[in-house]
Amino acid sequence: MRIGMTYDLRDDYLAMGYGLEETAEFDRMDTIEAIEGALRQLGHRPERIGNIRELARRLVAGERWDLVFNIAEGLKGMGREAQVPALLEAYDIPYTFSDPLVSALTLHKGMAKRVVRDAGVPTAPFAIVEEPSDIREVGLPFPLFAKPAGEGTGKGITPASKIADRAALDEVCRDLLHRFNQPVLVETYLPGREFTVGILGTGSSARVLQVMEVLLNDKAEQEVYSYLNKEHFQERVIYRLVDDTEAVEAGEVALAAWRALGCRDGGRVDVRSDRRRKPQFLEVNPLAGINPERSDLPIMCRLAGIEYVELIGAIVDSASARVPSIAAMARSAAE
Repeated sequence: MRIGMTYDLRDDYLAMGYGLEETAEFDRMDTIEAIEGALRQLGHRPERIGNIRELARRLVAGERWDLVFNIAEGLKGMGREAQVPALLEAYDIPYTFSDPLVSALTLHKGMAKRVVRDAGVPTAPFAIVEEPSDIREVGLPFPLFAKPAGEGTGKGITPASKIADRAALDEVCRDLLHRFNQPVLVETYLPGREFTVGILGTGSSARVLQVMEVLLNDKAEQEVYSYLNKEHFQERVIYRLVDDTEAVEAGEVALAAWRALGCRDGGRVDVRSDRRRKPQFLEVNPLAGINPERSDLPIMCRLAGIEYVELIGAIVDSASARVPSIAAMARSAAE
């Protein structure tokens, strides 16, 4: 297959004057090269496209692809991860990962929690602060945890995110509202173990890939999987695959959330346990990082002995199964 590759390259945005934290979710060149190499190894013909503006230019020029491997995060707005999928759907071009509805919904952590809560998936009690006047309406017991509703890679998360009293709640929420210009998610602080769960597949075919526990060492900012801890994970974070009873339950919670939200092909669900050691849904990343060395999903694959090319192949196979013409092509090749 001829497979286009859409992505936001971090170096491009740094060159435009954006900061390190602003561009934390964007990809490095070694990620693009790794995906491209894996697709070639799988027998496909990868072709780099780039960000949404380049995609739009090439679509208008008449270019088309059998499938697009999309990891473009987008730059502006709560719907930024939905922009490339929506544009591809307008041109009837199939692509990997979640559709525009799911991409927009899951970027807003509060909205995602509302859906999984209504689906019966356990998640900590929460409130959404849209403006400073909402802070006084938060009636949850302390300690609490606050973070931007629409950011990833730990952006906006520091040790101050764990909040002990109303004065700190006011200060932290006002700071986050000002810095990120978006709602703040405030939820009951979960003191238990933290897991990230890899998922492959779509709907009833989705399955837990691995459950990985996130442990912070003495050099890390404690009690929070913060932006700085993630940026310096080699010195601060210990990752280990786990399969004890609590970890298995974390995987069940993650898979239930994945299916309830309608996520596709592959990604990660973050889960943390409460004081009773019961895993609770935190958030889902349906467009998870896939840098072969730095990203959580490939890290858990590496720990499990799963080759990077196998991970990319599983994602492409899942996306291809949704496209009748590609699925028919695969069946013909297998006969």
